[in-house]
Amino acid sequence: MPTVTVTAKGQVTLDKELLQHLGVQPGERILVDKLPDGRIAMKAARPTGAISDVFDVFKRRKSSRLSIGQIDEITRRGWAGRR
Repeated sequence: MPTVTVTAKGQVTLDKELLQHLGVQPGERILVDKLPDGRIAMKAARPTGAISDVFDVFKRRKSSRLSIGQIDEITRRGWAGRR
C-alpha cells in the first residue's frame, strides 16, 4: 500500500502511481471527502457537463455586449452545470 509523508507545513505529496490511478495531471484538483471513521476518500475533480454547454450560454439575442466579468461568471456557471 502506498504511503505519504506529512511535511511540517501539513502538506502531502502523492506519488506518481496514485496520481495515475486518479487520472490526475499536474495542476488539476482532487476532491477529498472526510469519512466518519477517520478515513478520507479522494477522487479527481472533473467539470460536469459538456464543454459545448458553456458555449450555448453565450448565444444571446439582440443585446448589449458582455463585460469580461460577465463572461467569466457565465463560464463558471457553465462548468458547474448551471445556466
